[in-house]
Amino acid sequence: MTHPRRTTEPGQAAQAWATDGRHGHDTREGKQVTARKWFGRTTILIGVLIAAIAVVASASAGKKASNPYGLMKPGTLTVGMTLQFKPQMYLDAKGKPAGYDVVLLKTLAKQWGVTPERRKSISFSRAYVPYAQILAAVTTDTTPATVAAWNDSSKTITSLQGSTAEQLVQKTFPNATSRSFPDQNAAFLEVASGRASGIVVENYLLAQFNKSNGNKLKEVAFPKPLHVEYGSYGVQKGNTKLAGALSKFICSVQKSGQLAKVYQSTIGAPLPAMPACK
Repeated sequence: MTHPRRTTEPGQAAQAWATDGRHGHDTREGKQVTARKWFGRTTILIGVLIAAIAVVASASAGKKASNPYGLMKPGTLTVGMTLQFKPQMYLDAKGKPAGYDVVLLKTLAKQWGVTPERRKSISFSRAYVPYAQILAAVTTDTTPATVAAWNDSSKTITSLQGSTAEQLVQKTFPNATSRSFPDQNAAFLEVASGRASGIVVENYLLAQFNKSNGNKLKEVAFPKPLHVEYGSYGVQKGNTKLAGALSKFICSVQKSGQLAKVYQSTIGAPLPAMPACK
């Protein structure tokens, strides 16, 4: 699939379809992406697998006379989601929606007493999911966890070809050799096999690789991620009541610690820093 270029600046909350967005970080226009997609960076306007999430609504869902959030259909929260990107959003072995977005939406539906279904959306809530780019190396690597130590001609750092990570390697570690691959696994294996020093990648992808490969790699313990962007929920354009209610929900689960628990249990990595709730 092909995707538009990233239009958000670093640190800004990205705008995406409802629970859809960002994987791939592909900046190549008109080329094929084999392992990733844009997620939370830009709006996706291409043909992707759109699937509906169905959960059991609470008794209050039947009370359709009240519609405080300005839903398209009272009692129903309509959501569009690309179920192709484990562990963010995917179909499990039984063909059921699963992953971080699905668990969080079920929590929302339970609180509100509504049923999520599919729908495109074009206005946005506050950020609900972070995308943290980190540097990973083999677990036995003893290089100091400083940019200066890694920004050295003796280092070779891999990344996904045409991605935000590739740009970060070239910008952050200009003295190192940048080696990019059209497939994410190839970039990982280059490091795991000792042919490269490290890889710049999103933290949750590192967790997934380690889960399948015996924890061969570790995150280099920089004081903070190399770069963080965020994904937001999308709603009907101009529906400030629903966007505001979603933002309130996000803050509630963020403050209670539930957001971090959902992220850890589905993504397999600690929740990166989120924008503070006022």
